Amino acid sequence: MTSAFPWLSAAIWIPIGFGVFLLSAGRDRSGGVVRAVALVGSLIGLLATLPVVNGFGLDRAGLQFEEKAPWIGTLNAYYHLGVDGLSIWFVPLTAFITLIAVLAGWKAIGERVAQYYAAFLIMSGLLIGVFSAADGLLFYVFFESTLIPMYIIIGVWGGPNRVYAAIKFFLYTLLGSLLFLVSLVYLYQSSNGSFDISAWQRLPIGLSAQILLFLAFFAAFAVKVPMWPVHTWLPDAHVEAPTAGSVVLAAIMLKLGAYGFLRFSLPIAPDAAHHLAGFVIALSLIAVIYIGFVALVQTDMKKLVAYSSIAHMGFVTLGFFIFSPIGVEGAIAQMVSHGFVSGAMFFCIGVMYDRAHSRNIADYGGVVNTMPRFASLMMLFAMANCGLPATSGFVGEFMVILGAVQYDFWIGLAAATTLVLGAAYSLWMYKRVIFGAIGNSTVAKLSDADPREMLALGLLAAAVLAMGIYPKPLTDAMHASVGQLLEQVGHSKLPAGL
Repeated sequence: MTSAFPWLSAAIWIPIGFGVFLLSAGRDRSGGVVRAVALVGSLIGLLATLPVVNGFGLDRAGLQFEEKAPWIGTLNAYYHLGVDGLSIWFVPLTAFITLIAVLAGWKAIGERVAQYYAAFLIMSGLLIGVFSAADGLLFYVFFESTLIPMYIIIGVWGGPNRVYAAIKFFLYTLLGSLLFLVSLVYLYQSSNGSFDISAWQRLPIGLSAQILLFLAFFAAFAVKVPMWPVHTWLPDAHVEAPTAGSVVLAAIMLKLGAYGFLRFSLPIAPDAAHHLAGFVIALSLIAVIYIGFVALVQTDMKKLVAYSSIAHMGFVTLGFFIFSPIGVEGAIAQMVSHGFVSGAMFFCIGVMYDRAHSRNIADYGGVVNTMPRFASLMMLFAMANCGLPATSGFVGEFMVILGAVQYDFWIGLAAATTLVLGAAYSLWMYKRVIFGAIGNSTVAKLSDADPREMLALGLLAAAVLAMGIYPKPLTDAMHASVGQLLEQVGHSKLPAGL
C-alpha cells in the first residue's frame, strides 16, 4: 500500500525539524519555552504515527505506506521507506517513548536545555528512520546516526563517569558497525548494484558466504541487543545516563539489534541462521539465566533494571531462532512490552533519584509511606517486569516459552526460569525500597509524584495494562509478515549444486 500522504517521512522529519529548530533558536535561559516547544514537537511527532497504525492492512505481508525517491543516483540508492508487520509497532512506540522522555527531563535538566531536548527529538526521528528504511544504505545511515545523539546525551548530561560510559558505548558498537558496512558492500556487489533490502533477501548465496554475512550482522546486532558476552557496556551506560536517556536506551535503542536480526540476518542468510541457531539459543539462555542471577545481587537500582533488560532481550533472540510463528510473534511482543516496562522502571528510579539523589537500594525503605500514589504504579511495573498475567510482560514471555517447549522441552524449561528469577529480583528490589517502615530522614521528607510524573507513569501504566489484557491488535498486525519471514527462512537459498 502506498499512502497519498508521506506519513512515515512526517514521523521521521517532524521531530528532527523541531530538534534542529531548538538547536538554532533555543536561547530561553529559563528553559520554559524550550520545554514547551519540545513537548509540542514530541506530541506532533506521535500524532503523525497514528495514521500509519490506523491505516495498516492486517492481511498484507509486504511493505505498506511506501515512499520511494532517488537519493544517491551514482550508487542507485533510494530514499525508500515502508513498514510491515515486523516494524509497524516500533514507529508509534518510538514516538510515544520520546514524549515520555520529554516529560522525564522537565525538571531534572537545568543546563543546555535546548541542546538536551534537541538531541532527543533528533534521535526520535532517526530511530523511526531505522524501523522504516527499506533501502540498505538508508538503513545503515539511520542505524549509525542514532549513536551520535545518545553518545552526546550520556557524555554531557550523564553522571560522574559519563565520559567513560559514553566512550565505552561508542567503541563497543564500532567494530560491529564496520563489519556490517562490509556486508552491505558485498550484498550491493552481489545484487548488481542495488541497495534494495527485499532484493537482497532473494539472492542465492552459498553457505560459506551466508555464514560470514550472518557473523558480520551478528557482530553489529548482538552488541545492540545486547547479548552476552558483549553486554557490559549497557549497565555502565544506564547508570551514567540521565533518566530520559535510560528510558530511550532501554525502550527503543536495544530494539535496533533485535530488529536487525528480523530484517537482515534471518531472511538474507536463512541457511546460516539454521546452521548457527544452536549457538544463538545458547547465548540467549545464558542471558536469561546467568544475567538473571547477576541482577539478583545488584545494589544499584539502575544496574538491576539494566541487567533485567539483558535477560528479557535474551528472550527475544531465543524466540527468533526457534523458527516458529508463536516464537517470533512472542519475541516481537516482548520487544514492544519491554519498551513500556523498562522505560517505566527507569522513569520510576528517576523519580526517586530526583528527590533523594541516590540509586542505592540500601538508601531507601518505606517509600510507600511518603509516596503512596507513586508506589502503587511502581508495583504495577515491577509485576509486569516479572511477567504477571494481565500485564504486557506476560504476553511475549508466555508465547516464547510455549514456542520453545514445542521446539525442545528442555530449552523451554530453561527459558521459563526467567519467570522465577524475574520475580525474585524485581520484587526483592521493590520490597526493600518501597515496603516497611520509613528507612531514614531522607525518605521521610519525600513528596509524592507530581502531576507531570503521574501523567507519564499513567500513560505507561495504561499501555502495560492494555497490551496485557487485550494483545490481539498487536499480534494480528504481525501474522502475515511473520508468516512470510518464516517462509523465507524455511527455504534454502543455496545455489544449485550446493
